[in-house]
Amino acid sequence: MTTFLSDTVNPDEPKAPPKSARRRSREFVLQGLYQWRVGGADEAAIEAHLPEMEGFAKADREFFVGTLRGVIAQYEKLAEQIGAHIDRPFVELSPVEACVLLMGSFELIHHPETPYRVVINECIELAKSFGGTDGHKYVNGVLDKVAAAIRPEFVARNKGR
Repeated sequence: MTTFLSDTVNPDEPKAPPKSARRRSREFVLQGLYQWRVGGADEAAIEAHLPEMEGFAKADREFFVGTLRGVIAQYEKLAEQIGAHIDRPFVELSPVEACVLLMGSFELIHHPETPYRVVINECIELAKSFGGTDGHKYVNGVLDKVAAAIRPEFVARNKGR
């Protein structure tokens, strides 16, 4: 049985404004990483299945593929980077928060064109939508520290704004 994060979304919540292609891609990457981490699905199966889901046509496919493959390929390095900023072993994090942190860290490293605050805010929104009650607060705190380590010049320049 395949597990989907969309199974946990509350259908009674009010509709949000239209999503950008990049935001849709992040949601699909998160679902793919969740399937990989929790369900044991391999990269090829995820890449074959998710594009068939509703809404994928409006996603940025290149960003989706690059981020999904990149996070999976760099899992150990990313988990180590995150591990320096968390209060417990990485493997003990909730699957959703772990996947959001992996994706956010990857984007901070490999997409310098995206402002670090945008990366963090997008990850907070994903954690709010798919994670536990206060998971977004944890994601925010950890990614603030990861961003300061990865992009210290930008973070220092923007403190207090």
